[in-house]
Amino acid sequence: MLIACIFLCSSIKAQIIADTLHLNLDSAESLFLRQNFSLLTQQYNIDINKALVQQAKYWDNPVLNTDQNIYDGKFFRHNNDYGQIFVQIQQLIKTAGKRNKSIKLANDQVLTAMQQFNDLLRNLKYLLRNDFSGLYQLLHTNKIYVEEINSVKQLVEGMDAQLKAGNISQKDNLRLKALLYSLQSDQADLQRQISDQQSDLHTLLQLPATKFIDPDLPANVNIDGINQLNLQELTDSAKLNRPDANLAQTNLTFQQHNLAYQKALAVPDLNVGVEYDQRSSYINNYYGLAISIPIPILNRNKGNIAAAQFSIKQAQTGVQQIQNQVEVEVAASYQKLLTVYHLKQQSDSDLQTKYNQLLQNMLESYRQRQVSLLEFLDFFGAYKDAQVKQLQQETNLREAMEEINLSTGKDIIRPR
Repeated sequence: MLIACIFLCSSIKAQIIADTLHLNLDSAESLFLRQNFSLLTQQYNIDINKALVQQAKYWDNPVLNTDQNIYDGKFFRHNNDYGQIFVQIQQLIKTAGKRNKSIKLANDQVLTAMQQFNDLLRNLKYLLRNDFSGLYQLLHTNKIYVEEINSVKQLVEGMDAQLKAGNISQKDNLRLKALLYSLQSDQADLQRQISDQQSDLHTLLQLPATKFIDPDLPANVNIDGINQLNLQELTDSAKLNRPDANLAQTNLTFQQHNLAYQKALAVPDLNVGVEYDQRSSYINNYYGLAISIPIPILNRNKGNIAAAQFSIKQAQTGVQQIQNQVEVEVAASYQKLLTVYHLKQQSDSDLQTKYNQLLQNMLESYRQRQVSLLEFLDFFGAYKDAQVKQLQQETNLREAMEEINLSTGKDIIRPR
């Protein structure tokens, strides 16, 4: 197992050297907008619905009807004494503004497609940014493990010599080797997480699997402006900017337009035309005006009108539901941000430097037998936990900021 983990780590290191793509977040987002298949697919929906708006603007085609004799003793005989020709041209005239109402419905569908695209973009950008900062944390945590493993390896090699000389016990030597194995095992788990995170980013950015992404982020999160955020202003911004909230409102507008359209469908349309009859009417060469209109007795579209009215009530409920959801999500993300922000303010920015210096002192002290193995192991565990938690704290702060952006539907604050 240990050999396999070491092989996995060396393979990843070789890959990093061979084909590494260094990206900052702006470059990653630019790549994401150009290449993500989900976004491209959703973009086509906007184009499709724009084409349907154009289609809704067209008038109905006129209808040509014709009739003529084929055989009356001779085929296709047409002269002053024989033959019959009938020609009629009809045009459908929609009443009650049906054409304009159908255009409104088509425009609503374009707006719906655009808001669905924006909502997809909002969620995928949130995933991208979190995966990006998560990978940054994992890779820097891996560096901590590499440094610790190298230090403990050197210590173990020295302690093996001390064991042969009889200066330390077998128990102390085995405990050091157990610490080394534990660190290597934890690093192997970390490498698996890095591979998963790499895979997620490759999918979002549509990059070749051979590319190893090395994210470039500031070591410390920029917290300027967090203390100026106001919950009510964030909530108002979310109700105005969130695509899913706008989508619910657009759905209500669509249903209102649909009700008007269904009521218009209850009004009969006109068919108007002109016709020519050569010989079958009461006079030869008859010219006439044809008008037809359905009589709204059996079907007055009452069922569709009722369904549209219920759809409006359903859409109104959906608007209220999303408004409540927005308020809850903004309040929750705001509280999370304040929690990690206050923790960041209380942290010691020089803690990592101090711990690094103290680690070297502890390693040297243990080599010289100035501290016990138990004291060294306690410090070593505390050192690793402090380093990892400090990285996790920065990641938590980045994710809390991005959650504010997600819940408000706008880049309110950026961790860089």
